[in-house]
Amino acid sequence: MIRFLLKVVLLAGVFYGVAYLLDGIEVIPNPDGPLGEPGTYLWIALIFAVINAVVGPILRLLSLPFVLLTLGLFLLVVNAALLGITAALTDRLQVDGFGAAVLGGLLLAVGGWIADQLTEKR
Repeated sequence: MIRFLLKVVLLAGVFYGVAYLLDGIEVIPNPDGPLGEPGTYLWIALIFAVINAVVGPILRLLSLPFVLLTLGLFLLVVNAALLGITAALTDRLQVDGFGAAVLGGLLLAVGGWIADQLTEKR
């Protein structure tokens, strides 16, 4: 449980970086929230982590033929879909267009991989 929460905190930092770097992805911070503006990033990261853990494996399984056909590049589309689902569930995240979703999904996949490596048990 602690590793999951640590991963959510790391993903919140990744979301901050993605929103800073990409023009098509915007996080609307809530300064009046319980944790202030950082709480917004934590909330979005928590939603994304849950979506990735629940819906992600189902989408990856259903898209397996396309993933094999494209040698794994279709996983970028799956990550973009997960980011789009997250944006649909919260009004604090806006994704403008498919290209921004694919680039954001790529950056989140790399950031999630790094978070996994940092929180992995050794």
